[in-house]
Amino acid sequence: MNAPPPGWYPDQADPRYVRWWDGRQWTPHVQPAQPVQQHPQYAQQHPAAQQNDASAIELAMGGTGDAASVQQQVQQRAGVGGTIAGGGGTLFSEPVLVINQKAKLIEVANEYAVYDQHGRQLGSVMQVGQSGAQKALRMFTKLDSLMTVTLEIRDVTGRPMLVLTRPATMWKGTVHVQRPDQSPVGDIKLANVWGKARFDFEVNGQRIGGMRAENLRAWDIKVLDHADAEIGQITKTWQGLAKAAFTTADNYVLQIHRPLQDPLLSMVVASALTVDTILSQNQS
Repeated sequence: MNAPPPGWYPDQADPRYVRWWDGRQWTPHVQPAQPVQQHPQYAQQHPAAQQNDASAIELAMGGTGDAASVQQQVQQRAGVGGTIAGGGGTLFSEPVLVINQKAKLIEVANEYAVYDQHGRQLGSVMQVGQSGAQKALRMFTKLDSLMTVTLEIRDVTGRPMLVLTRPATMWKGTVHVQRPDQSPVGDIKLANVWGKARFDFEVNGQRIGGMRAENLRAWDIKVLDHADAEIGQITKTWQGLAKAAFTTADNYVLQIHRPLQDPLLSMVVASALTVDTILSQNQS
């Protein structure tokens, strides 16, 4: 599918704004969405691009990062030594993905922006499918962590690429990874309750890889193949005292050490969101 023409399109990190697309990539330029009309071609091709569970009552604390801050996050906070060569400019072809959660004082839906190592936005992640009751529980209690969570991973045009569903659970967590047409990719399963977190990637009942936390708080996680060889790393990055004190937003850098094929590639791309959905949201 051809990329949309240059124009103002809904900001996938904050639907209250539109961001300028220069025909090749997203730029840092944003403005309020109301005064600007959405490009008709975009609206026709991507009617679901703005559908998510975000609400006007949520109080945001800034965006998810500009190019300079994302580069600093990658190189200084995640310890990536310089620019990693390669990458095709998409969610499934870049060696480094930066997943930054939208920080909100009041939150009824999880929202993330996904960048490459240079700070160019590659896509977004939006929570969908919540009931009114679940949104209310998120405002006044922490019981929503026990309910079903559904996230859509979307490309830069807003088109869903993967759907992650964590069913309601009390203890061990499993995230089902599907294509937008509901065909299954596999499951990411929390393999233990106590100690350093371990996850398994399972496809058709067979383990094809997994993740292993290096510390109890899961700030550093190794991504493994079926033989437990390291193929990637997830690093949770500190974003400053202001965000940490007033919000539960979490930011991650995913490094993929070598080219991967599906279904392992899709499971790895989904992995950083799985960690946040199963662990961090329950800890908040």
